[in-house]
Amino acid sequence: MTVESTAARKQPRRSSTGGGKRASAKKPAPQKSTEPELIQLLTPEGKRVKDAKNAVYDAYVADITAEELRALYRDMVLTRRFDAEATALQRQGELGLWASLLGQEAAQIGSGRATRDDDYVFPTYREHGVAWCRGVDPTNLLGMFRGVNNGGWDPNSNNFHLYTIVIGSQTLHATGYAMGVAKDGADSAVIAYFGDGASSQGDVAESFTFSAVYNAPVVFFCQNNQWAISEPTEKQTRVPLYQRAQGFGFPGVRVDGNDVLAVLAVTKWALERARTGEGPALIEAFTYRMGAHTTSDDPTKYRNDDERAAWEVKDPILRLRAYLESEGHADEGFFAELDDESEALGKRVREVVRAMPDPDLMAIFENVYADGHALVDEERAQFAAYQASFADAPAAGEVK
Repeated sequence: MTVESTAARKQPRRSSTGGGKRASAKKPAPQKSTEPELIQLLTPEGKRVKDAKNAVYDAYVADITAEELRALYRDMVLTRRFDAEATALQRQGELGLWASLLGQEAAQIGSGRATRDDDYVFPTYREHGVAWCRGVDPTNLLGMFRGVNNGGWDPNSNNFHLYTIVIGSQTLHATGYAMGVAKDGADSAVIAYFGDGASSQGDVAESFTFSAVYNAPVVFFCQNNQWAISEPTEKQTRVPLYQRAQGFGFPGVRVDGNDVLAVLAVTKWALERARTGEGPALIEAFTYRMGAHTTSDDPTKYRNDDERAAWEVKDPILRLRAYLESEGHADEGFFAELDDESEALGKRVREVVRAMPDPDLMAIFENVYADGHALVDEERAQFAAYQASFADAPAAGEVK
């Protein structure tokens, strides 16, 4: 991208016609560039890439075994199956909302499997694959979307924080936690997930500042899925997102977010830096949201089918499967057994969700104020009376 000269950026105070109207400021042209260079170890066709550019990162997966590769594949397949079942449950009225991860499995599984048990993860609301890697039961993710609890799991049991709905705020939480880790002298690291849309939030910029100044052991993991609801990345930034790290004084790297091996390697590298006192890093996982932003969204209104089709050939699961088959690391028996396991998972998810007990409706009035409040007491009484009115109402067809 070229940089305009100082003279070119100056705007005249009045129009040349002398009519006293201010000249309209020239709008900067949207960035028109090809995909910036990214780290890739597995091509969309399933071929391993080994060259000088990737050598540093390749070392982190150089000794990966066939069993570990199959495990990564299993993680992605089961995560996608869970996600598909959750989407179907929402469409059938069993969930209030769902944020799909379809297409982002490699970014989440690769980064999630790079973490250690003592690392701490701060997610947004789409990191279902990372939750899977951290050992959180997938059915626990659904309680909040069904409206029966405020999260569904103990964050400290798996070092995986509750989902964060406020866009970008978890990066500040992660930075503060990481600063505490450093003060405690621990050698663990923190990883914070966010999307390309959240990268425009002030909280994210503040997190970058504090983490750099205090050399906090935190890895910022941005899943750039190209769309912040209906806003394309070009409306969010004029430079590739990973380059923002330079202005804050720590490294940034762009990785092929549909390449589970590359994501695993780059995240291991960044977490190792953090644990050894080298400070923060920014990873931009260049991927694509194949579905809607959430089930309340219609992506056909703002993007075309050709764009999606271009990304379908880069599918992270098909990519790894091609590699497994070409290297003889998996046979048809493995894939058939995984299909059965996938269907069993979908069935279990559906059964558990439908069996979830309804919440205590009066619980919404608890913990509003530490010492109680007259207005809340009044609202509680009014709501209780409203609920009681249903018990007194006649049943269908009954006349009172």
